[in-house]
Amino acid sequence: MGSPNVRARRRLRIALVTFAVVFLLVIGGLLGFGWYYSGQLLEPENARPGYRDTVTSSASGTVALAESRVTVLPGTWGLVWPGGGAKVGPVTQRSEGTVVRELQGEAPADGTQVRLETSVWSTDPATALDLEYTEVRIPTELGDAPAWLVPATSDTWVVAVHGRGGTRAEALRVMPALHQLGLPVLAVTYRNDEGAPRSPDGLYHLGDTEWRDVEAAVRYAQEHGARDVVLYGWSMGGAIVGQFLGRSAEADAVAAVVLDAPVVSWTKTLELQSRNRGVPVQLAPIAELVSDWRVDLEFTRFDLLDHPPARRPPTLLFHGGADGTVPVQASRDLAAAADRLDWPMRYVEVPAAEHTAAWNVDPEAYDRTLTEFLDSVDGIR
Repeated sequence: MGSPNVRARRRLRIALVTFAVVFLLVIGGLLGFGWYYSGQLLEPENARPGYRDTVTSSASGTVALAESRVTVLPGTWGLVWPGGGAKVGPVTQRSEGTVVRELQGEAPADGTQVRLETSVWSTDPATALDLEYTEVRIPTELGDAPAWLVPATSDTWVVAVHGRGGTRAEALRVMPALHQLGLPVLAVTYRNDEGAPRSPDGLYHLGDTEWRDVEAAVRYAQEHGARDVVLYGWSMGGAIVGQFLGRSAEADAVAAVVLDAPVVSWTKTLELQSRNRGVPVQLAPIAELVSDWRVDLEFTRFDLLDHPPARRPPTLLFHGGADGTVPVQASRDLAAAADRLDWPMRYVEVPAAEHTAAWNVDPEAYDRTLTEFLDSVDGIR
């Protein structure tokens, strides 16, 4: 039977071993969660969306889609499927789980898996918009990165920076308004984009290194006739622009900034996405910690409210009130603090717009606001 002391020591050893096993399982689970979540954030292949919606039928000038959260969204969108694409307009009919939208272009076959994209067009400026352009190569520290150059008359150039998992086609929506103003547009790619150099680790750094590719694009613009530039960033492109303004030697060349649904705080963005996935927001710091281990990030650096960039030119900030990807509240807070930060900023919120969809909901109003803002900036044009 053993003495009471021996039994007590045995129970203590069992309790300690049990505690150690549970502790290691909890730590392992937390680190596993952090690794998975950081992979969703940092690995380029996880940023590229799949085809989750379905075409049920099509007729002349319309396409019917299985109803989903995405297919009912208002406005003008791109409809993309493997090997093809078209433009769809507003919803014209909803019934029995089916959504009918206006269609411009060739319709995909019934049953085709598709996705709606805010970019609208997936081609090039000439094919989509009948705008003359040149394919150019931007010499970055990692190698040459492709870009579109749409020429115009001004010596103020727009450098357009797409979002995470996006392409330079994101800029096609605003090219006509910018061209009408006489502003050349340089729509860039950055590391880990298709056709662009791969980063040494093959991972996104959420703007912490990508800003150097934008710096290379600004230098290219200056070497080819630009006196100054307007930086235009969507989503993670906004985080890249923010890092450029705070860290680039070329930041003084920026005459104005336009941001569309920008990441102005990665911490707040991760918290929103945790809530969307039903994950306690208290676990978001674990994802930050693992991401920091993997790519050496300082997440506080990306919070433009608490750490505003050194260069703060006139800025137009769009954000959709229905954005479920990047928190609109972070943009509201930044805009509310703009006077205190000595940052001239105009904030425009589009209530029904999802992520980077402010233009899609009302293109005319968006273009009008964009034109009025750029007209108001001294020195542009």
